[in-house]
Amino acid sequence: MKKFWIRTFRVAFPIFLGLTMAVIAFFIIFRFGGMVKGFNRIISILKPFIFGGVMAYLLKTPYNWIEARLLKLLPEKRRGLVRGLSVVLVLLISLALILILFSMVIPALAESIVSIIREVPGVLSQLNRIISKYRSDNEVLANYISQGINAVNTNGMDWLKNKILPQLGGLMGNFASVFSSFLSVLYNIFIGVIICIYLLLGKSNFARQGKMLLYSFFKKDTAEKILQELKFIDKIFVGFFGGKILDSAIVGLICYAFCLFMQIAFGMKNAVLIAVIVGVTNIIPFFGPYIGAIPSALIILIDSPVFCLAFLVFIIILQQIDGNILGPMLLSGSVGLSGFWVLFSITLFGGLFGIPGILTGVPVFAVLYDLIKRWVYRMLEKNGATGFLPPEKGVQS
Repeated sequence: MKKFWIRTFRVAFPIFLGLTMAVIAFFIIFRFGGMVKGFNRIISILKPFIFGGVMAYLLKTPYNWIEARLLKLLPEKRRGLVRGLSVVLVLLISLALILILFSMVIPALAESIVSIIREVPGVLSQLNRIISKYRSDNEVLANYISQGINAVNTNGMDWLKNKILPQLGGLMGNFASVFSSFLSVLYNIFIGVIICIYLLLGKSNFARQGKMLLYSFFKKDTAEKILQELKFIDKIFVGFFGGKILDSAIVGLICYAFCLFMQIAFGMKNAVLIAVIVGVTNIIPFFGPYIGAIPSALIILIDSPVFCLAFLVFIIILQQIDGNILGPMLLSGSVGLSGFWVLFSITLFGGLFGIPGILTGVPVFAVLYDLIKRWVYRMLEKNGATGFLPPEKGVQS
């Protein structure tokens, strides 16, 4: 009887597995839109936990540093007190840094934006005088300019009447929705902070529970390999984001020093605004320097073309220093990808997941690249093709 059930299971299980895969394939192919909506719904519900998890992961390194220092001052039996003090200190330090940054940046940003708005009419008037001068000196050019102005006036009025004005009512109607979304973000952040506190306080317990599950599902050797891989992933992400944030902060400070010198020596404006744009956008790998340089150059161009040219020369030099000296020094060994694969990962993950994909695409791809590389090395050794193996271990590109 026992053999009968064993034979039945051996026959029935592959059939059941095949039917299950067929059902999953059916839903993926013909109900993909519904699956995406369901997935987005789950993500929307779990947003506070996502926010809290991200905050806890970013604060993990300073939390560990503070906890290690406090453990040297307090006895081992007060570990619970040490954890609580570490969480309070890391949150207070983070909040203080955010408040200091906002208190320094926001007034300067507001002043820069107001000054730009004030200068726009004068720039337009000067541009109009230049156009009038060229129109009086060159009849052919004057004819083209007149046609362009007429086209702008005609099409601009149609665009204003048919596009802009009808949408203003919709914007006013959507104000409640925008305000509701803003409150939702604040709620997610508030709950996320609470979840972050729980995660930091229970970090050791969560890690122990995770190991228990891992060792219960897999054999000891397999579980240890998975743990090693998770440590490698953590090293990649911490090294990349920590180094990138520090690198961007240094680039922003250098840019601010240059703009402040130009402001004191020659009267260039908007030093803080330009430094913030350059520093923040530099966090984005590969494209960040260009994304930040273009609007900054346009803002300076409103003030002076000479200052704009000087800024472009400076930003080119700064990016060369950052790309060849500063960046490799701070990010050495964090990802180990060539420029081609960095561009590929940003394009792929940015296209799939938007801004989060752009920010996380490089470390995620670095992990996948390393997994594929090690599998290829293993298969080469297994097949006896050791001549293709590199002389040194490490991610090769």
